[in-house]
Amino acid sequence: FFCKGRKLFHASYRRKLQVKRGDQSQKALLESKEDYSGTANEDANNDNVSKATLIWRAVKLPIYSVALIPLTVGSAAAYFQTGVCSARRYFVLLASSVLIITWLNLSNDVYDFDTGADKNKRESVVNLVGSRTGTLIAAYSFLALGFMGLTWASMEAGNMRSLILLACAIVCGYIYQCPPFRLSYQGLGEPLCFAAFGPFASSAFYLLQGSTSEMNCLPLSGTILSASILVGFTTALILFCSHFHQLTAVMDIIQVEGDRAVGKMSPLVRLGTRRGSTVVKVAVIALYILLLALGLIKAIPFTCLLLCALTLPVGKLVVNFVEDNHKDKQKIFRAKYYCVRLHALFGAALAAGLVMARMIPKTYVPRLI
Repeated sequence: FFCKGRKLFHASYRRKLQVKRGDQSQKALLESKEDYSGTANEDANNDNVSKATLIWRAVKLPIYSVALIPLTVGSAAAYFQTGVCSARRYFVLLASSVLIITWLNLSNDVYDFDTGADKNKRESVVNLVGSRTGTLIAAYSFLALGFMGLTWASMEAGNMRSLILLACAIVCGYIYQCPPFRLSYQGLGEPLCFAAFGPFASSAFYLLQGSTSEMNCLPLSGTILSASILVGFTTALILFCSHFHQLTAVMDIIQVEGDRAVGKMSPLVRLGTRRGSTVVKVAVIALYILLLALGLIKAIPFTCLLLCALTLPVGKLVVNFVEDNHKDKQKIFRAKYYCVRLHALFGAALAAGLVMARMIPKTYVPRLI
């Protein structure tokens, strides 16, 4: 009787324990679903990304505006200064610039893969192709072809100063990402980007387009220097905003976390995303203040000031988007594309203003006393 009672007690205790454990498991399951539903959705969304979409992200076609805008602004400044511009040379320089930017993108993927920054980045060219060596060989092949085109254009124009400036721009790109320098890991990417695409590249294209067989000693005027500063400013803004994100195979994370893990001390790693959004706001405001100042001192024509001012809504869009979404892991990656839009429209307005200033006959405008 005693043994039978003890078995009955243990059976009852086990049933209560199972019920209790079941309640706890169900509660834990509900909590885990609540806590990680966002991550699960992100994982599912990321796993469902098609290969075509990954290839589109890897190509980074909108980023190639950084090859188009310096050339277009430099050519417009040459036309403003001399009234001449070679269409054939323009397209040769454009093709060469696109090849140089392709080298930058491919080699950046290779070296970020080496350091582990892009280890889980599905749209990395190295991960898509499956060959680090092949990607690196292709990158430097594009660099060689691009530099050959730039050399040909410089020799045809008879202006070797431009080739020196373009070589300096390429050197900036090399020390930005390639070993043993990797200055982007020290937070110097933005200054290098500003110098490469602003004063170096824009001024070099101005010299190439303004040089002819009769005149190959075109001076570097205040107009082209001012325009190149504005171009470099908007280009560096694209790079700064591109640090906000990094897509991985697991889920979307803020790139600050990935950069810190591999020792890449980008500005956002030091500032954080909240202060980084404030930097974007200050930078956009500074861009238009600088534009106004250059227009008032007549470093750039009034038409440039007027047309570039029309891009203010796009600048405001960039600021608002970054401020509202700097913590949103799913949306913040679009910030750099808004910056590309600002860069392209601002550069196009600047170039159009320079062309219009040359075409519109000068009239007497009374100066303010």
